[in-house]
Amino acid sequence: MREETAEQPAPLRSGLTTGSCATATSLAAARLLLGGGASDAVHIVLPKGKQVSMRLEFCRLNADGAEAGTLKDGGDDPDVTHGALLHTQVRLLDTPGIRFLAGDGVGTVTRPGLVLGVGEPAINPVPRRMISEHLAQLAEEHRYGGGFEVTVNVENGASLALKTMNPRLGILGGLSILGTSGIVRPFSCAAYIASIHQGIDVATTNGYRHIAACTGNASEDTMRQVYALPEIALIEMGDFVGAVLKHVRKVPLDKLSLCGGFGKISKLAAGHMDLHSRHSSIDLVQLAGWASDVGAGSDLQARIREANTSQQALALAHAEGVRLGDEVCRHAWRFARSVVQDRVQVEVFAIDRQGGIVGQAGGTP
Repeated sequence: MREETAEQPAPLRSGLTTGSCATATSLAAARLLLGGGASDAVHIVLPKGKQVSMRLEFCRLNADGAEAGTLKDGGDDPDVTHGALLHTQVRLLDTPGIRFLAGDGVGTVTRPGLVLGVGEPAINPVPRRMISEHLAQLAEEHRYGGGFEVTVNVENGASLALKTMNPRLGILGGLSILGTSGIVRPFSCAAYIASIHQGIDVATTNGYRHIAACTGNASEDTMRQVYALPEIALIEMGDFVGAVLKHVRKVPLDKLSLCGGFGKISKLAAGHMDLHSRHSSIDLVQLAGWASDVGAGSDLQARIREANTSQQALALAHAEGVRLGDEVCRHAWRFARSVVQDRVQVEVFAIDRQGGIVGQAGGTP
């Protein structure tokens, strides 16, 4: 019989990303190759400085070098990779540097428009940086002057990837190794929206009349650079821009800055208040129409309609001097203003994957 659910809800448990798993298993296998010995756990440092210990299922030498594995623990987040075995094979190289390979269950990029080039293993930039930094420190500790070949594998990753957007994006053969902070925050709509409201309330109660609501880490960093806002005035809204727009009508606020990736801002421009891919999608036909409004010819419009991603559509427009980013932000700004009912000054920023501003609109109503 299943245990009765507690009457008092417990806090949701965070987990660790596949990028953290790949970092831990790479480090353990490389350490074993350099004579550091096998262990059943390994410590890594996450991008924001937090240290975590990760349990290993195995760490052993083999004919090709060494391998280590761990089970992905997504906490209370309903992620398809929760419980999957992620294992990494490491081989020593004569020349310095890191060579990344997609093993079983890890996808390969086959279409342009993603942050990684065609033919690259789907190991995203932050996990690559985490792995590289940990292996560089290990090499220094052992006075090792060579490099590492890192092959990341996910058991049953090819079948798990069919439950994700990877095939549609042209990432074939398996999953992507993801993560920007190293931590998986549990997904709960009610809890997330409540935390957004609480964040806005705390900021305004403490006298802040300008807040920035951001979709993620990169957009938060951009707002810090633009306005030097303190942490209390930065609201992590994720995909729930509607929760922000509706709540700011109830609090004493002068200015709201919205910042997110170009694709998510294009969804807001289309009138969506939940920016998650389950509830809204990027409309490339609409993007082509907005590009037309700011000077795109018929050929560019056709290429935007056939683009693989919104980022590719933006790059196509930028290459021809068409300010698609600003036009998308103008539509997003108009929609946001219609929700807040002119109670607060609104502005909208769109950024690329490197955090650079690619569009901006808004100001005093």
